[in-house]
Amino acid sequence: MKDYLFLAFNNLKRRKLRSWLTMIGIFIGIAAVVALISLGQGMQNAIEKQFEVLGANKITVMGKAGFIVSPIASELSSKPLTEKDIEVIKKIQGVEAITGYLVKSLEVEFREEKREILISGMDPEGYVKIFEETYNIEKGRDFLPKDKKKIVIGHNTANKDFSKKIRVGNKLTIAGEDFEVVGILEKIGSPPDDSSIIMTLNSMREITGEKEILSMIFVEAGKGYDVDKVAGQIEKEMKKSRGEKLDEDPKTFSVSTSEQLLDVFANIIGIVQGVLVGIAAISLLVGGVGIMNTMYMSILERTKEIGTMKAIGARNSDILFIFLFESGFLGLVGGTIGIIIGISIAKGAEYIVSAALGTDLLKASFSVYLAVGALAFSFLIGTLSGILPALQAAKLKPADALRYE
Repeated sequence: MKDYLFLAFNNLKRRKLRSWLTMIGIFIGIAAVVALISLGQGMQNAIEKQFEVLGANKITVMGKAGFIVSPIASELSSKPLTEKDIEVIKKIQGVEAITGYLVKSLEVEFREEKREILISGMDPEGYVKIFEETYNIEKGRDFLPKDKKKIVIGHNTANKDFSKKIRVGNKLTIAGEDFEVVGILEKIGSPPDDSSIIMTLNSMREITGEKEILSMIFVEAGKGYDVDKVAGQIEKEMKKSRGEKLDEDPKTFSVSTSEQLLDVFANIIGIVQGVLVGIAAISLLVGGVGIMNTMYMSILERTKEIGTMKAIGARNSDILFIFLFESGFLGLVGGTIGIIIGISIAKGAEYIVSAALGTDLLKASFSVYLAVGALAFSFLIGTLSGILPALQAAKLKPADALRYE
């Protein structure tokens, strides 16, 4: 084996330019695969972390129109979420806390500078109870049930979204109404949350004119209760309230636990990642064809050399292994370079997204298994690509090889 490695290394070293050109397809493919897998895994880890902070006992109720509120919501769903649904859910055993959630993009003005910002209206008591581990106040305080024209703003809203920083006590004009900033949230790492404004649900209804409709309903199951069973009971009672059949899927709403939402996100990321990695794998196929072509050329150039080795006692298996080691070595070196490039690309993308959007959701995640797997795969591609040329070299007859011109 030591001799095979020595011969393979020397033969590739003699043809440096050809060897590098042959490896291009391999290390481009491996670089793309490593970068995409690491970024996908990093994003999934970040989302899982967000859900861990939110808590496994949270339940989300959403209308078929999603976050959209009337009049479009009324067109998409005959029965958007309303305050009546909250009253139904409150009566269910196991419901510890609940808050309606009304969200809309509105024009916000601060010192003659205007921006479109996502405004969220929530019930203060339910909001504090459900999101106490997610939204932490950095400066000031949370809004209270008795508050009127008071708001809590995200980290980016306070520090980045406007040319001048917003402080606790400053006033923002939202839909023509002045609101006082009573609190600034800590940075969460999610752009929509960090660039948001939160007010009481009543204040939100006043400035939007939405008297009943809700975008979503957040529920917290009590300790000791099975979250899935509570979610199932919510779905059942809401079907009754809305006149839907109990043995059919909900038609006008959906109920999801944190775990179910996490599974949905993971599946979406997995599908996108699989498609992108599949496209990147085409480069590996091209690289494999390149290795095969190089090995065939090498056999033609070294036909007399093969004949000489056979004449002095080299077996067919020796010739086979020499060429297989060469092709495998090409794949291995190409894979090593590809891993280094892939890590650099992933880290570069992480830095650019973090600097541009101020989010930690896109973080590269590397593991030993990814590196070892990429190396093994590139070596396998190289070895498989060299099988046919190696077999052809091993079958050459010494006399024919020595007479070859």
